[in-house]
Amino acid sequence: MSKYLIIGLGNIGEEYSNTRHNIGFDVVHAFVMKHGGAFKVDRLAYVAEVKWKGKQFVCICPTTFMNLSGRAFKYWLDKENISLENTLTIVDDLALPLDKIRVRKAGTHAGHNGLKDIQNILGTDEYPKLRFGIGNVFPKGMQVDFVLGKWKNDEIPVIKLKIEKSIEIIESFAAIGIDKTMTAFNNLSYNLK
Repeated sequence: MSKYLIIGLGNIGEEYSNTRHNIGFDVVHAFVMKHGGAFKVDRLAYVAEVKWKGKQFVCICPTTFMNLSGRAFKYWLDKENISLENTLTIVDDLALPLDKIRVRKAGTHAGHNGLKDIQNILGTDEYPKLRFGIGNVFPKGMQVDFVLGKWKNDEIPVIKLKIEKSIEIIESFAAIGIDKTMTAFNNLSYNLK
């Protein structure tokens, strides 16, 4: 049975729930719920295992806080003996508009502290990522407040749609591989207006 490690990046704690920076957690939770799984607290992460179409998914939301996500990633990668190309890291992306999702085989951390820590610990940026666009509509000097802020009411329908699409991307990634998944999803726009 093929095995995959799905990593949602975010920060633990109620004050961070439903914030832009925690969209990785939200996508992984939605994926696990859809497939009837349940999270338990384990080493360095909340962990859930689900099966779908003969594939096994180890889904983690690190409990280490965003800036130390690499420790949880590496621990579960090694513990479950999963190859790096069978991982998918779900992360918020300030550089992408709200209506976009990008799947990439590799790529730099682009200033994202969670990805930076993973890259430092793994020694490479050659691992698959799902970048969930959060837009960058904030006044100068307010980036941290924006990223750690809650979604606006008029953004929520697009976010719900993109979370559903992100679940499809995870399934597609496991079913047909990253190249075909990138072709199928990267150029779509999720603008409801």
